[in-house]
Amino acid sequence: MITPWRLQTARLTMTPVAPADLRDLTRLKADPLAFAQMLGGVRSPLQTAEELALDIQYWGKHGFGIWSVRQLAGGAFVGITGLMHRQDGLGIALRFAYFQSARGLGLASEAASAALIYGHETAMLPKIIAVAREQNHASRTILGAIGMAESGFFLRHGIRLLIYKSERHANTG
Repeated sequence: MITPWRLQTARLTMTPVAPADLRDLTRLKADPLAFAQMLGGVRSPLQTAEELALDIQYWGKHGFGIWSVRQLAGGAFVGITGLMHRQDGLGIALRFAYFQSARGLGLASEAASAALIYGHETAMLPKIIAVAREQNHASRTILGAIGMAESGFFLRHGIRLLIYKSERHANTG
């Protein structure tokens, strides 16, 4: 089924998270190599199921949210990318997490770029931010590669977190 929320890139298909993704999401969110740096850290199976229910509702309410990211060839689940309101009030943020086996292949950049374009052009979000630990060079590289610019920082539990932003520009042509 084709929906406006489904995205496809050269190598990936991105669909809003759904109950069928629970097993893959549970593996991803329990993996410290994939999820330890996410706000809240690794999740239990129960936390993952609860978050999935909230994520599904979020899509219905906002028209954007977390996508399950799979390789186009073969359908292997590689991670998640999405747009969500941050609980700290900083705004709508681009988020992503991938299995170690999917890193270094450009997949996170490909999905993050598609999500950013969707956010600005389809969801009409004027500003999208992202937050990355200063030491997380992989995420910072992705954010820079997709055109997000560093715009500030804050400290959380003594850790310096950098804020990146992207702003939608009005079409002048």
